[in-house]
Amino acid sequence: MSDAAWETLSNQAVAAAGLLYFLALLSHLVEWASLRKVPVATGAAARASIDIPGGVALATGPDSEQTEDRARRTALFGRLGFLLTCCAVAVHFVGLAARGMAADPNRVPWGNMYEFTVTGTFVVAALYVALYRKFRLAWMAPIVLTFVLTILMVAAIWLYSPVAPLTEALTSYWLVIHVVSAIIATGAFTLGGITSALYLVKARGLAKHGQQETGYVARLPQPEVLDRTAYRLHAFGFPVWTFAVLITGPIWAHQAWSSYWNWDPKEVWAFITWVVYAAYLHARTTAGWKGRNAAILALVGVATLWFNFIGINYFSSTSQHSYAGGAKQVQVVPETHAPGRGL
Repeated sequence: MSDAAWETLSNQAVAAAGLLYFLALLSHLVEWASLRKVPVATGAAARASIDIPGGVALATGPDSEQTEDRARRTALFGRLGFLLTCCAVAVHFVGLAARGMAADPNRVPWGNMYEFTVTGTFVVAALYVALYRKFRLAWMAPIVLTFVLTILMVAAIWLYSPVAPLTEALTSYWLVIHVVSAIIATGAFTLGGITSALYLVKARGLAKHGQQETGYVARLPQPEVLDRTAYRLHAFGFPVWTFAVLITGPIWAHQAWSSYWNWDPKEVWAFITWVVYAAYLHARTTAGWKGRNAAILALVGVATLWFNFIGINYFSSTSQHSYAGGAKQVQVVPETHAPGRGL
């Protein structure tokens, strides 16, 4: 296949993945809409209840047979939504692989903001699929799919740029090591941030209305479960982010710019993100800081994370990482400049 054919395949695969994510979202919305008016079992009633995907119990009673039929129908939409999400992740991966094959020479698909964004959304969706059964994440489906679909649309409409060779600063094996670890951590922190936001919604709902029996919020896990899941996701992402920001990043910077630390805006914001998440984990493990305060701190962390990921490329004119902003990547760096400078 020619490079142009690979690029076309990549664009078509990303579009197909977006369509599959959209269909999966519709399926999950039908699932949750069907359950909106079905009461959730609480207290002693839970012992005589049935389960639906996500581990939520539905109350039984005089109309228990009708409730079971409804649960089976909605469970079908839940399984269909998850299957479509798995297919979307597979097609999404094809789009990334084809993007790398479209370059001459072939390379990893992380040369500009469009490629970083497509890869980041892939990792978020892939982590969700991988952790779906372990953490029983069916309740997260509508939020994750909405997030991934929205960011993919932004990438396709506003961030797209044609395939081009990597800049000199990116032509390094450290690109693979550094970016892979950073994006994996970004996916874990994003899922943790979503869980923390849902914790606040659930806790507020319980405080304001007591134990709700219907609606989406009623089918979220209890606040302590959400809090524990968020902590596990952040605990997984933090050492990976540490490896990316404090180990591989400085090594790569020294190789490219002859300095381990340049006070570049993206480096500074990456370190700020590290400090926020370090404070989050430290407060939880030493002071037992859980619940609302921990969730708010986690949301501050994910805000700094995504500002560093996208905002720096558009609000900073001095960043040596500006080659990640899009079309700037195709500029030729004069030999008199250090790699990455002057872009």
